[in-house]
Amino acid sequence: MNRPQNRTSMALALLAVAASAALAGCAPGTEPEPRNTTSTPIGPSTPPPGTTSPPAADSEAVDLKTADSPLGEIVVDGRGMTLYYFTKDTKDSGTSACTDECLKAWPIAVAAGDEPAVDPSVTGTVGTIDSPDGRKHLTLDGMPLYYYAKDTAPGDVLGQDVNGVWYVVAPDGEMVTSAPPSQ
Repeated sequence: MNRPQNRTSMALALLAVAASAALAGCAPGTEPEPRNTTSTPIGPSTPPPGTTSPPAADSEAVDLKTADSPLGEIVVDGRGMTLYYFTKDTKDSGTSACTDECLKAWPIAVAAGDEPAVDPSVTGTVGTIDSPDGRKHLTLDGMPLYYYAKDTAPGDVLGQDVNGVWYVVAPDGEMVTSAPPSQ
């Protein structure tokens, strides 16, 4: 076996992983390389890529609720997964600016039914817009909500400030622009 060739192959593989991590956002001219390459959007019944569904609980009966995080109290789904705003979306436009490849890294948050089920801790105005595939994309104060594919557990906020365009959401619908926690 040729060991120098194996070391070179391993080094190239590590370099490829590092390069894909650097492209984690949807800024102009960059497309993310998410860990899950399926384009199945995430909703209340679909866990984020790389996760498994936790046992059913009453909290899962809501589409939106709040949770404490290193960034303060933020909006999450019924399983506690963090939701984000995309600054390229236009408030009350009825559409999402995140399309195609962007949706692989930033799947939409989907209402479980025709009307979103919301915990009273979420004080902003909750609504939906129709996604291109006909599902109810959740909105808060007129802005679409998204997951980040690299958030794999409740409480993860790895999408905060990715490329300066993705931010967690406060319960009143305000964008939280504070710095992400040390990782």
